[in-house]
Amino acid sequence: MAAITAAMVGELRAKTDAPMMECKKALTEADGDMARAEEILRVKLGGKASKASSRITAEGVVATYIAGNVGALVEINSETDFVAKNDDFLAMANLAAKLVAEHNPADVAALAALPADGKTFDDVRTALIGKIGENMTVRRFQRFDTTGKLASYLHGTRIGVMVEYEGADEQVGKDVAMHIAAMKPVALSAEQVPAELIEKERSVAELKAKEDAEKAAAEGKPAQSPEILAKRLEGSVQKYLKEVSLLNQAFVKNDKQSIEQMLKATNTTVKAFTMYVVGEGIEKKVDDFAAEVAAQMAANKQ
Repeated sequence: MAAITAAMVGELRAKTDAPMMECKKALTEADGDMARAEEILRVKLGGKASKASSRITAEGVVATYIAGNVGALVEINSETDFVAKNDDFLAMANLAAKLVAEHNPADVAALAALPADGKTFDDVRTALIGKIGENMTVRRFQRFDTTGKLASYLHGTRIGVMVEYEGADEQVGKDVAMHIAAMKPVALSAEQVPAELIEKERSVAELKAKEDAEKAAAEGKPAQSPEILAKRLEGSVQKYLKEVSLLNQAFVKNDKQSIEQMLKATNTTVKAFTMYVVGEGIEKKVDDFAAEVAAQMAANKQ
């Protein structure tokens, strides 16, 4: 059997980025054959990635990339916040944003197939899963290609915004991106707020009006007329639209101005924006540590 030296282990680790002990095991199994050991590791790392693929990824990061008038916003998820702070994971997220901007993939599957340092992006992802032992997924991305300008803002790595705008003052674009991260509008204008969100708000207002009517009746007070009730419901909806549409919101740096007024004063037009919040809408697994320990103890007694 061939002697496995530290230099051989180091060389294999440099090629595969796998943990040192995994490299040593692969070289031992391959009797020192570097090419065969590399293949063994690829199989093992792929196996790890496959086992991890069913686990929920609700943590992660948002990454941005801008080059001239082309940019991208990407969300990549991990299982734990600890891995989301890993330098290799952050580098992979930044690579994904760059690839999206440069190659304009149609979807996540197309991004996975893009070339990256002599491999595909999915090879990079799979190798990192094997190295760290935790599932990682590309959740979504948005690419911008504009004749105007782009500005981005990252609040840490968990909230990311990209804004497409026209105007001379680049600080305004950055301010708008920061405002969006803070105030989280759902649309540019009231007219663009999704109908399902408006109906949901209307249902909430109707339920509140019904509860108030029942309370008034119990207290012997007169019921509101249908006309007054209709105005009240419409007022609730209009208030909601003002709160969630970017142009109607009060500017975070000067609440005496709406965003629309601030943009007009600076001769700036916002054409579009995208905001990603890590894990938004993903159902997270809540671990019951006490139950887990109890189950382990019960299993050990058998």
